[in-house]
Amino acid sequence: MSHLVLRRVVCPLCVVAVIISTRQFLVADDLTEKQVLGAIEKAKQLLLKLQQADGSWSSVEVNQIGGNDTYVVGATSVALLALLNTEMSVADREIQAGLKWLRQQEPTSTYEISLMIQALAAAKDGAVDTKRVAALVRLLEEGQVRGGLGAGLWSYRPDMNGSGVGDPSNGQFAVLGLRDAQEMGVPVSLDTWRRARHHWLTNHNPDGGWGYSGGGRTGRQSSGSMTSAGIAMLVITEAMLKGDERETHLDGTPICCSERKPDKSLETACRWLGNNFAVRNNPGGENRWLLYYLYGLERAGRFSGRRFFVSSRGHQHDWYREGAEYLVSQQDPITGSWNGMGIPGGPAVAASFPLIFLSKGLAPVLINKLEYGRRDPKHKQVVGIDWNRHPDDARNLTQLISNLPKWPRLLNWQTIDAANATVNDLMQAPILYISGSEVPYLSMQEVGLLKEYVMQGGFIFAVNNCQSARFDEGFRDLVRQMFPPSENQLRKLTAAHPVFRSEFNLLDETTGAPAAELWGLDFGCRTSIIYTPEDLSCLWDKSTSFSIPGRSKPLLTMIARATRVGVNVVAYVTGRELLDKMQRQEILPVNESTDRIERDLLQISKIRYEGDWDAAPKALQNLLAALNKTSQMAVSTRQRDMTLIDSNLFRYPIAYMHGRYDFALGKNEQEKLRDYITQGGVLFSDACCGVAEYDRSFRRLMEQLFPDNPLKRIPVDHEIFTDKVGYELKTVKLRGPDPKKSNAATTVAIRDAEPFLEGIEVEGRFVVIYSKYDISCALHRQADVPCIGYMYLDAVKIGANVILYALLQ
Repeated sequence: MSHLVLRRVVCPLCVVAVIISTRQFLVADDLTEKQVLGAIEKAKQLLLKLQQADGSWSSVEVNQIGGNDTYVVGATSVALLALLNTEMSVADREIQAGLKWLRQQEPTSTYEISLMIQALAAAKDGAVDTKRVAALVRLLEEGQVRGGLGAGLWSYRPDMNGSGVGDPSNGQFAVLGLRDAQEMGVPVSLDTWRRARHHWLTNHNPDGGWGYSGGGRTGRQSSGSMTSAGIAMLVITEAMLKGDERETHLDGTPICCSERKPDKSLETACRWLGNNFAVRNNPGGENRWLLYYLYGLERAGRFSGRRFFVSSRGHQHDWYREGAEYLVSQQDPITGSWNGMGIPGGPAVAASFPLIFLSKGLAPVLINKLEYGRRDPKHKQVVGIDWNRHPDDARNLTQLISNLPKWPRLLNWQTIDAANATVNDLMQAPILYISGSEVPYLSMQEVGLLKEYVMQGGFIFAVNNCQSARFDEGFRDLVRQMFPPSENQLRKLTAAHPVFRSEFNLLDETTGAPAAELWGLDFGCRTSIIYTPEDLSCLWDKSTSFSIPGRSKPLLTMIARATRVGVNVVAYVTGRELLDKMQRQEILPVNESTDRIERDLLQISKIRYEGDWDAAPKALQNLLAALNKTSQMAVSTRQRDMTLIDSNLFRYPIAYMHGRYDFALGKNEQEKLRDYITQGGVLFSDACCGVAEYDRSFRRLMEQLFPDNPLKRIPVDHEIFTDKVGYELKTVKLRGPDPKKSNAATTVAIRDAEPFLEGIEVEGRFVVIYSKYDISCALHRQADVPCIGYMYLDAVKIGANVILYALLQ
């Protein structure tokens, strides 16, 4: 019996004891995410249980229902808002009942008017609600305080013609309602936005925060709830005042490179939150407003594009993770409520605020915008804002995409500091966005970080602000530092590249030429870096989801073209497959070549041949890492790349092989592979992205090795697809061209299908297992638009089942 066969006898014995646990897959990776999703579901069910027969929600405690329910409009609005941020929609009976009741009400307080606008806007039924929202907007605009210390705010009731006493809490809710109204197409005057912004800018405390009632002039202590409110107010009002800016030169070209100063008020406010960060109490405020504070903290983090609030000493606080962990731990596991956490308004409101925090904050992060540059030696902060010349570019592009059909309806973006980031941080988003007009300064450590990010399956999208020769040469040099060999340099993408047809058709109807100049670098299964020398982000920065009176048609055309290019790049990279915020992608160390078989660890070899043998460099390692965690097996993530003539090949029970292009093995290589298989080894292979060239070559190879034993489909009821081995795989999600679309080659459809594997069977066991549909690129997180194959989670399941089946024969 050969050494390889002996290993085949021993390896199954090593996994028999844990085979039961392989049926409980993804527990370790999904534990935190499952807890968050569980908390969301419990809160959702609680709210549905609390809904009254008429469709409303009460604002008083359960044991007091029947008394004076003063704020029922507010409670109903916030409950609807919370539920509409889960998977519920206007198609659900409970939502319909709530909206029907709400549309019959006449709110009078600022809180309730504002919340009602937000609920109606979230329902996205503009044809029904636009007229009503417009009337509510008039009430708020007329009620904005015009004079005194609270000028620019709102009082509790907006029916005092601007003569009331301004209140910052009412002020933030009014702005939130007006923002949502303008987003749904109801105009709000620039004067209203100017007054609101002026108040928050001029009532800053010296320490950077805001306090309740009056701010710096009254010396009120800064609090977390009001500082979170102030951050959101600055971001919102700045965006809504786009119409105040001069946007084009006299010749009609967009103004892109005027001097821009840092927003010091926003930065000092974010620093205050970093210095005073807490999730168990409202810092500087009354603890009974804890849920109100967390409700505001979610907005501050999401609107400002920050994953972390950073202290003056550089300590980072991941606001969503810390807040989610606390809320999950404090939720009643039976009722789904958060009792005794300091908020008036009854159980519906007390469940709605945490539900909004958890559900909105959990939304996938689409874009990480890189903060980089030379640093102040004392505070370690980036000097200057060249990296952020167009501060609203990523925000506006993300918001536009989230409103497109077939995309998630809520997407996030965030800035990320190159000096403090890890590969795990970068991998939280599928795209790392880099822009600037100067030479992009990054330390050697930061360059190494970007390289490892790309090697792990990440994607870099770079935009040259101001068509700068300095950034152009600097970024090209950065790519050369990351990937020195000349064959890996940026190349101009041709019309044949799928990025030009991934969402919109960006090819000229007459000439067929691309409508944008894009350069790319291929790594792994796809183009992993795309760079444009055109300042597209200037126009993203000018993009709005609402109309601005007086904008010229040529400017709107330029903005539409620029955003379409951005959308196409995002669609090419993601294929609309996005990670939730709590999911962590496994990051693996750089491979170390060794022939040593680690004792009691499963190891798999990767076949190296003349051709594209390493199309998805991290695919096998990612699969082994997932198998290691999900099955609790002793699996080594150190893969060994070897040729077929390497004698070490016979020390590994499973060999893995993939590629994208035509290939052919020499006669000696064919003989060694045949010997490996006939002596007990198992060959596992797939065609990266379902590419026909590799598929043809692999089938030809199998005919040469086993002329009398052709590849055949493995029956769908075979044990390899059952929980006898690992996962129960009756159906999986398969991505491919949409046959219903005329441009099917670049239009993706995801459908449920039976798993499809082929194999060569010898003496009752499959010794060759092959997938003509992609597994590797999905495992590598590089399944772009033209990639025909399985979605990521199903690729993991199929790959795990194949390995476990091979070991257990």
